[in-house]
Amino acid sequence: MKLGVLTVPLGDMNLEEVLAYLSGLGVQTVELGAGGFPGKAHLDPDRLLDNPSEIQHIKDLLDKYHMEISAVSCHGNPVHPQKEVAQSFHEQFEKAVLVAEQLGVDTVVGFSGCPGDCPQSQYPNWVVAPWPDDALKILDYQWNDVLIPYWTKMASFVKDHGVNKIAFELHPNFSVYNPETLLKLRAAVGDCIGANFDPSHLVWQGIDIPAALRALKGAIYHFHAKDTKIDPINTAVNGVLDTKHFGNELERSWIFRTVGYGHDIGFWKDIVSTLRMIGYDGALSIEHEDSLMTGKEGLEKAIAFLKDILIFEGVGEMFWA
Repeated sequence: MKLGVLTVPLGDMNLEEVLAYLSGLGVQTVELGAGGFPGKAHLDPDRLLDNPSEIQHIKDLLDKYHMEISAVSCHGNPVHPQKEVAQSFHEQFEKAVLVAEQLGVDTVVGFSGCPGDCPQSQYPNWVVAPWPDDALKILDYQWNDVLIPYWTKMASFVKDHGVNKIAFELHPNFSVYNPETLLKLRAAVGDCIGANFDPSHLVWQGIDIPAALRALKGAIYHFHAKDTKIDPINTAVNGVLDTKHFGNELERSWIFRTVGYGHDIGFWKDIVSTLRMIGYDGALSIEHEDSLMTGKEGLEKAIAFLKDILIFEGVGEMFWA
């Protein structure tokens, strides 16, 4: 396994400064945003595509600081019901794939997206219950008329450009939000579809993380190291569905936390051990979204925490067996 960082919180630094800083902390891989919600501060396809000298410069920097790119990220909603919004996210995703191809990166991270409830919709419609019966009609339209056709087409595109792993972050408010929906889309589209497994979005849904990892064996293509703290008092009153702003920490049912501040070290050791058992040996890419800490402090605490529990070496000989 390798210790990684999604570099979005370091957007005020240039790429070389980021690589020097993270390398000095013992980080081995970086995940670089190339559009969509993560932005493109460190990997701008509009500047890099068809510019071999700039691509080579990035490769040289990675060699200089002994770093690798674990994935190119471009989170968005390319099936948004507003055509201009969908087209913008679609074009950004395609450019992210093209820049990943030129850098020799085989994994692009993003969201499945979420359509509206019909072709005339203006906003996405995330269905979370089977009743009233309208909900099932919406799901049928979203999956069979929009989602599966779109990602089938995109699966062909990414394979043509050397990217064989589309890693969807399982995220509420998008059609793929848990293991079941990820596997549903994977079964329909093919094994280029996999998971960017982020425990923080699953914890508040009540999902057991090691069980979810086991269910996705062979389908985990990337991993986000991010934590969530559930507030037992607020949850006892209001449950886990919460639309309050993330800055209302005292009032929310849950908030995102730096790794180790939502769950103890045992929780994360179980995750690391389960990842090893199911054959995942890639990066654990720290995603900082902790509203109680600065980006640098959150990253540095998460790096120190994970350095002690990641399994960096291969499986040893069982001399005792």
